[in-house]
Amino acid sequence: MIRPKMSVLAVCMLLAAKTSFAQERTIDTVANTNYKSRKLKLEEQNFVTGYYIQDGNNAAVTGGMGDEHLTDVATTYNLNWVKYDKKNRKHSLGAELGVDVYSSASSDKIDPNTVSSASSSDIRLYPSINYLIQNDEKRFSIGGGYSFSREYDYTSHGLNIIGSKWSKDRNSELTAKASVFFDNISVILPVELRPNGYGSGAEDDPLPIDKANRTSYNFGLMFSQVINKNLQIALLSDISYQEGLLATRFHRVFFNDGSVRVENLPGTRLKIPIGIRANYFLGDKTVIRSFYRYYTDNWNVNAHTLSTEISYKLTPFISFAPFYRFYVQTAAEHYSEYATHDPNSEFYTSDFDLAKFNSNMFGLNLRFADLNGKLFIKKLNVIDLRYSYYERNNGFFAHSITLGLNFK
Repeated sequence: MIRPKMSVLAVCMLLAAKTSFAQERTIDTVANTNYKSRKLKLEEQNFVTGYYIQDGNNAAVTGGMGDEHLTDVATTYNLNWVKYDKKNRKHSLGAELGVDVYSSASSDKIDPNTVSSASSSDIRLYPSINYLIQNDEKRFSIGGGYSFSREYDYTSHGLNIIGSKWSKDRNSELTAKASVFFDNISVILPVELRPNGYGSGAEDDPLPIDKANRTSYNFGLMFSQVINKNLQIALLSDISYQEGLLATRFHRVFFNDGSVRVENLPGTRLKIPIGIRANYFLGDKTVIRSFYRYYTDNWNVNAHTLSTEISYKLTPFISFAPFYRFYVQTAAEHYSEYATHDPNSEFYTSDFDLAKFNSNMFGLNLRFADLNGKLFIKKLNVIDLRYSYYERNNGFFAHSITLGLNFK
C-alpha cells in the first residue's frame, strides 16, 4: 500500500554504518616499494530498531475526520566495507537493508465493508547501496548510490551522487548532493468511488486498477564552518521538485453540497527549505545543538522549525541529551476541512498534513559510548536509546522509541 503519512519526521533514527570486505591485492611489481597492500576489512556496523505509535481524529482517508491510529516497527542494518588504494585514497562501499512492518486503522477504511482490507497493514522493504572515494591529500570526496523501496502498491528506485570539498585545516567544508526518485504507484480508490470494473488492488482481485508515476528531483547544499574551539555552524538547503501523481487517491474529500470525491492536487510541487545549524561546546561535558529551518513551496505552505538539544556527559562513557522541537506551518491553498470544500474547486484535499497547525516534540537520548565489548557482546561500541513524544494542536499525538547498536 501507499504508506499513510506519519506526522513525525521519522519513526527511527537511521544510523550510518561502516564495515569492510576481505579481499587481497597483489603488489604491483612496478609500484613504489614503500606501498603496502591493504585488506578490505570490517570497519563498522549499525543495527537500529524502533517502535512508533500514533493516534488522532483527522484521517485523510475518511475526509479529514476519523481514526488515525497507526503502529510501525522499523529495523535497519547497515554495513560498510573500506580499503585504501595505492594513492592512499579511502574507498567505502556501504550497504543497508531496512524493513518496516506497520498497520493503519485509517487505511482500513478504504473499504470499511471488509473485515480487514488489503491496505490495513503492510511491509516495506528498502535496501540501498552506496560507494564513496575520499582523497585526503586533495581534500575532497565523491560518491553515489542506488536505493529501492517496495510496498504493497508502491515501488521506488532512487539514484544519488554526493561530493565534498574541505579546507586544508578542515575548518570549512562544502557538500553538494543530488538525487532522483522514480516512483510507480498502484492507484487504489475508496470502495464507493470506484468506476464499474475497477479493482480493489487486492492480490486475489482479478479486476484491473490504474498505475501512475511520480518523479522527485532533489538538490542539497551544506556549508559547515568551525568558528572557534567552541562554536561550529552549518548552512543547509535542500531544494526538491516533484512531478506526477502527488495526490493520494484513496483520500476522500467531502464538499459543502454533500458530494464526495477522491483527493486531487496539482501535478507539480517545488519545495525550498533553508536552515542553519549551530553546535556550541560549553566546556568538556556539555554540547548545545540548535537548528532553525524556514520552508516554503508553491502550494503556499510556509513553515518554521526550531529545535535544540543539550548533550551532557555524566562520565567519559555515558551521556544523556534532552531535546525539543517546535514546528508551525500555514495551510496549503488547496486545503479545507471536512465538508467545507467548494465543489467548483479544481484542486482539493482534507489531509491535515497540509492544514495550518503547530506541533511540539520533546524527548531524551541516552548514549553509552566506547564500550569496546564491555557488555559481553563482542565489538559492541555504542548503545543509543532514544524516546520522543510528538503532539499537534489538533489533538494528534505520537510516541516513538529507538534502539541503536554500533559495532566496531
